Amino acid sequence: MKKIALFVVALVMSVAANAQFEQGKGYIGASLSGIDVSNQTKEFHLGLNAQLGYMFQDNLMALGMLGWDHWDKSGDKFVLGAGARYYMVQNGLYLGGSLKYKHAEGYDDLLPGLQLGYAFFLGRTVTIEPEFYFDMSTKKFDYTCYGLRVGLGIYLFKNQYKIK
Repeated sequence: MKKIALFVVALVMSVAANAQFEQGKGYIGASLSGIDVSNQTKEFHLGLNAQLGYMFQDNLMALGMLGWDHWDKSGDKFVLGAGARYYMVQNGLYLGGSLKYKHAEGYDDLLPGLQLGYAFFLGRTVTIEPEFYFDMSTKKFDYTCYGLRVGLGIYLFKNQYKIK
């Protein structure tokens, strides 16, 4: 009897998880970084990022990114980028790729990046998203960053917010 109950629970959870990453959903996210383990960790770093996304196919999301990085010694840097996520497993594990343009006074750089994260659902739409990231500088290897980012995401269901 226990095996049947566990099977039913697993089936219901897999169907519910499958509905989380379907085509047509929107996404709003914000994240905080600063737990870098790169060459630049000799100074204080704080990063704030905002993302908007759209599921253009089941398990595939296109993202637009806007960010601000504060470095204690080297000043503030602004980031604009685009990327995509592929949800590998219906439980929320994803692999992402991005291309970011970083600008500061006297500094411009393109950063192709990779992300590996997990969308942990707190409810039907709200997630906490820890993510490991790697952003490679095209200018100088010393500007390459990798670390941990923690975010909060909201997945908007199809037709959830209709304008009447």
